[in-house]
Amino acid sequence: MKTSWRSASLVAGAAMMMALTTACGQESAPSTGSQNVGATAAAGDYGIGGTGIGTSAGAGAGAGGEAQSSSTTGPQTSGAGQLNVSANEELGSVLTDSKGLTLYRFDQDTAEPPKSNCDGDCATAWPPVPADDATAGAGIDKGKLGEVTRADGTKQLTIGGWPAYRYAKDTKAGDVAGQGVGGKWYALAPDGKKAKASGASGSGSDTDLPGLSTRNDPKLGEIVVDKNGHTVYRFMKDSPWPMKTACTGECLEKWPVIAPVDAEDTKGINLKGSGPRGQGYVVFDRPDGIKQQTIDCVPIYTFAGDKKPGDTNGQGVGGTWYAVTPDGKPVGASE
Repeated sequence: MKTSWRSASLVAGAAMMMALTTACGQESAPSTGSQNVGATAAAGDYGIGGTGIGTSAGAGAGAGGEAQSSSTTGPQTSGAGQLNVSANEELGSVLTDSKGLTLYRFDQDTAEPPKSNCDGDCATAWPPVPADDATAGAGIDKGKLGEVTRADGTKQLTIGGWPAYRYAKDTKAGDVAGQGVGGKWYALAPDGKKAKASGASGSGSDTDLPGLSTRNDPKLGEIVVDKNGHTVYRFMKDSPWPMKTACTGECLEKWPVIAPVDAEDTKGINLKGSGPRGQGYVVFDRPDGIKQQTIDCVPIYTFAGDKKPGDTNGQGVGGTWYAVTPDGKPVGASE
């Protein structure tokens, strides 16, 4: 269930954003559509380029290769057959198809009602699992299996309401290269939740966190985290007054932007800012057309190298990337 901070009207939040935007030096306010966070997959969500996103934690970006040609043919698009439960050392129980390939879910989809928001290039990188021949193996409740009709009319398998996908970079049984890609893709547990090791805080575990909140890190102090509990960062080459970004193109594959988060969907975040008008929690209309959330007019990001809540692998990268405090300050760096 959503907590109380999610209950406020998005319309009111959008109006607030429009009123505040010019405080950061943007020429015009974003449209109310900038609050439509989950409409379609955005740049950097696919993880298909040669950046290595989705490799094991700590490997970082730049370590991988191009996706195999099997992204559009072969096992990634074949029927699921009998679903099975596989044990993964880091993620615990993971749902796989009859060939042992990991199945994933996408944060921008919905389970109630089931709806897929991954089409086009996204569906090439993340082939939807057909629903026609899927059956429940040992340890799987067949009542959790369902289907959703995609935009192209095909039937996609759902688990606990969540549309199921494979990942084009998973080439053999047991691969989990898609885990954590873009901060939005996670291996499925047998019940449709996000897979996580038993008793652990878990990689992308289902939580009731707001869109942005804070946690106390033992080394960094109070820092901002996203709805999955992943650390939020800022780039010291960006500019808040007026807002400008130096992270574009391939940079966004390593450092996905934080999509707009309604002010009512935050907890512990300074919404006023320290700028000339004391207002800084606004949406940044980036020159590449992407809508990005800011704190104190500072554009914010996650790091593809952080695979689970609590990871801070992006801290200090290149001497330019730092975790963010609730008022938008960089942890361990001077502005």
